[in-house]
Amino acid sequence: MAEAPGLMISAPSSGTGKTTVTLGLLRALTEDGLTVQPFKSGPDYIDPAFHQAACGRPSFNLDGWAMGADLWQAITHRAAGADICIAEGSMGLYDGVATRGMQGHGSSAETAQATGWPVVLVIDVSGQAQSAAATALGFRNYAPDLPFAGVILNRVASARHERLTRAGMERAGLPVLGVLPRRGDLTLPERHLGLIQAVEHPDLDAAIAGYARFLRDHVDLAALRGAAAGKDLPATPSALPAPPAQRIALARDAAFSFTYPHLLEGWRAAGAEILPFSPLADEAPAADADLVWLPGGYPELHAGRIAAADTFSEGLRRHARTRPVHGECGGYMVLGEGLIDKDGTRHRMAGLLGLETSYETRRFHLGYRRVVLETAMPGHAPGAALRGHEFHYCTILDQPDAPLARVTDADGAPVAETGSVRGHATGTFFHLIAAENHP
Repeated sequence: MAEAPGLMISAPSSGTGKTTVTLGLLRALTEDGLTVQPFKSGPDYIDPAFHQAACGRPSFNLDGWAMGADLWQAITHRAAGADICIAEGSMGLYDGVATRGMQGHGSSAETAQATGWPVVLVIDVSGQAQSAAATALGFRNYAPDLPFAGVILNRVASARHERLTRAGMERAGLPVLGVLPRRGDLTLPERHLGLIQAVEHPDLDAAIAGYARFLRDHVDLAALRGAAAGKDLPATPSALPAPPAQRIALARDAAFSFTYPHLLEGWRAAGAEILPFSPLADEAPAADADLVWLPGGYPELHAGRIAAADTFSEGLRRHARTRPVHGECGGYMVLGEGLIDKDGTRHRMAGLLGLETSYETRRFHLGYRRVVLETAMPGHAPGAALRGHEFHYCTILDQPDAPLARVTDADGAPVAETGSVRGHATGTFFHLIAAENHP
């Protein structure tokens, strides 16, 4: 099948402006009449919603540590019919974990190598000029066979600063694809897990439109389009993950939104019915649902409203008497007995599990997770090996129920957050990405 030309927008580190560049590029190319397919390299469940807002197409994660070849093939096939793919990297270009996963270490460079999408390196040149070329050249030469399109210089202070920085790039033989002047209004609002959610942005469409205008003024869009390349797509794609039930009541609002897009796409493609409901609006899950699924999100910001949502909690408990309920991270916390917010106030949660969590004393939990189930969870039998990612700041005060799984990090070290099971209720701190035996 024809190739899927694309670009990987990456950087030496986080905080250099690659999200702004990605969103502006997605919108500008869409405005030019192109069908643009966005992707996110790595385990991020916030950025894809911003990508979709920018170009109108669902964005999908590609993850070399957590995904096997079949799932990777199924997700890259989402590019079929697109004119160009734009992928946003995670952290720095070569950042990943030490131990190889199902395809690699999880770096953006591996994603670019596997897809053939040349790297556009966004460099924050604040406080330097010609020296920025040494950084860019090091990234270019660290993996000589990595496809590389060029650099975009960000936060350039003046015309003189641009001339000096360009001179360094020319000496290094690196194409300059754009020069972005320093502006203080280009930063998206952030929270402890990164960006705020797309649904929370006060004027997201206007912000993205502004990024697109900014890129048109300062980036060579024609050169970027000309640099796009890629490898051939498979003629027959593999299937996306199968649904864990036929009728799935899915919590969906500002407190529950962290679900990987490829999972929902797979569920729908296999004919499952997704029945969204809002705990924050005190809605109960559909009475005829086969499964209730509570994704992660920010329940700690809305704990008082969740505790007061009697229709939601009663409907959840009624469902759990006879049918499965599963919670991921924030959803897991809501299935527990109580959640203490950052001010020290305890809020009573659903009580389907004994978990007690606290944000009063924050503790950082971050990383890939490999999971072997001790008992069944929706869609997966005991003994199944799963891959996922954990990212939260809560402290566990009590986790009294039977463990759901044996959990290790990317390097095989045991992780104490084993998840829980009680009756029909299960919960995990990791966000599921893939089963090791997919499909």
